Amino acid sequence: MKKYCLLLLLCSTFSFAQFSINGTLTKVLESDWIVLYKIESTQQVFVANTTIKRDSLLTNGKKVAIGTFSFNLPATAKSGTYRVKYRMKGAGFLDFIFNKENINFTFHPDYPEATVLFSDSKENILYSAYLKAFSLKQQKLDSIQIAVLRNKTLNLDVEYKKALEAVSAVQKEFLNRAQGMYVYPFIKASLRENPSEILKTPQAYMGNMTDTFFDHLDFSNIKLINSTFLTNRILDYVFYIHYSDDQAQQNKLFKKSIDVVLSKIKDPEYQKDIILFLITQFETINHIESIDYLLENKYKQLPKQLQDLEFIAQKKKLFAAEIGRIAPDFSWIENGEKLQLSTLQSADNYLLIFWSTECSHCLTEIPQLFLELQGNKSLKVIAFAMEKNDTQWKEMKNDLPNWHHVLGLKKWENKIARTYNINATPNYFVLDKNKKIIGKPLLLKDLKVFLKEL
Repeated sequence: MKKYCLLLLLCSTFSFAQFSINGTLTKVLESDWIVLYKIESTQQVFVANTTIKRDSLLTNGKKVAIGTFSFNLPATAKSGTYRVKYRMKGAGFLDFIFNKENINFTFHPDYPEATVLFSDSKENILYSAYLKAFSLKQQKLDSIQIAVLRNKTLNLDVEYKKALEAVSAVQKEFLNRAQGMYVYPFIKASLRENPSEILKTPQAYMGNMTDTFFDHLDFSNIKLINSTFLTNRILDYVFYIHYSDDQAQQNKLFKKSIDVVLSKIKDPEYQKDIILFLITQFETINHIESIDYLLENKYKQLPKQLQDLEFIAQKKKLFAAEIGRIAPDFSWIENGEKLQLSTLQSADNYLLIFWSTECSHCLTEIPQLFLELQGNKSLKVIAFAMEKNDTQWKEMKNDLPNWHHVLGLKKWENKIARTYNINATPNYFVLDKNKKIIGKPLLLKDLKVFLKEL
């Protein structure tokens, strides 16, 4: 009976075992909430949220306001990369590794990665120590290489060899210490393929960096996949290493870097995740050409069961009226004649305005713009009025002669307005003679400047 009770007690203890994640922010935040996520591929998956407790710490005889928080994870919680998020934008999160151990850390919320200190968690303490030691040695090596590139008369071969040996020593030391630990593949993947000798030209230096950038990265390692390690490297490769001031060259570099990145990934599902991740990144800089390339040449090459046709349609619709696109076509009846945007040939440039007689800004700006454009024979205006009915429009269009006037009923629900993603009026689109969108000034003053520079 005693043995049975002891077994029952042990089972009960293990079933309720849990791990704690405790954090201290050395600066009080405006928000009282903090959220815990687990990183899964390119996504952050919600785990829990809690409140930040305000407290104070006595430092050098002065009270310093701090914030503390705590999460409890069950024994069944999966090992992996986790994230605490305390702001929606900017430096508002911190990633760490959880591998079935309690974690305690302190950090400044404005500089989380640079200031984090772990007091518990062998995994994170070792990884933090590695990153600090490796960074110092690698920076020393890079500084010698850059010094020679800037001054070819320098002879720093001996210093370079010593610095290279120091980098290798740090890597070897921490790989040995990390044997059997969760952080092992992270440390292994961090090593750069440094050349054995100083490179004498910037071209050789950049060539070595691009050619060997992925040599130590394992795109099949599930620990790396379920972290930000690989995605951060991909961002560096696509957006920072492959850079040119020339836009045409930059477009080519983007396509080339996309090809290289996706060629490294063999798993179709992870390929899909990275394609979607890159689309999101290119959306932030509104680079339509790269988005099109990813959709047409990469996404559509995925196995059919992984493709979402509705997703493709939504993305195409979202970017249908962006700069660089041919303006979505439409037609209208004017003085008994059917006209079509794509076939207009009366000017070198066109100004497409979405406006409304119910819009107070429009009633102010449109007459001003009309006077501004008097005598401009190289520009033709297409005024698309978004209206509930035609009563006021019929009267006002007579005050704007020599413009093309289009009536768009149903206002915000108008099909053409929705194609152009119109959610406010007035909205300006400047087109070239081929009807390609070359500008989308937000304000009237910006439009005037843009038109003067045509």
